[in-house]
Amino acid sequence: MRKYWYWLLPLSWMGVIFYSSGTPYENQDIKPFLGNFIDLSFLEPIISWISFTYHNSIVSVRVLGVEGFIEFFIRKGAHVTVFFLLLCFIFLAISKTSGITFHRRMLFSFLLTVAYAILDEIHQGFTPNRTPYIGDVVIDSIGAAIAALLIMTLHSKKLTK
Repeated sequence: MRKYWYWLLPLSWMGVIFYSSGTPYENQDIKPFLGNFIDLSFLEPIISWISFTYHNSIVSVRVLGVEGFIEFFIRKGAHVTVFFLLLCFIFLAISKTSGITFHRRMLFSFLLTVAYAILDEIHQGFTPNRTPYIGDVVIDSIGAAIAALLIMTLHSKKLTK
């Protein structure tokens, strides 16, 4: 029974994700902080040429301002980091509570993480001023894939020594 305590870590982390995706954008906006406490104006000439479309919106310094442009990358980096950690926590819990092979633990960890990313985007659709977007699921999955590759690399190094 004690070994199932390992599931508290991924379940708690899922709770953090659920809370975050249930928070309206205005309550997570970090542009005022960036604008008031950090002078990012020196970045404008360096990044002003970058422009692309994400979720039917133009992402550029001209459209978002320097603070909004930087915030976009911070938010997408948070997606990668959060789901990187979720895969690690799920992998640890599965490893400590089951006797299945390494590759199956990795596969189940990845599939559970991606499934939660999908559910998270659906949940976000019910939050004011937030919209679900498949592109965010892809970014979340990239974070999970990076974690899986890191764990597999560490595992292969351990096996070769």
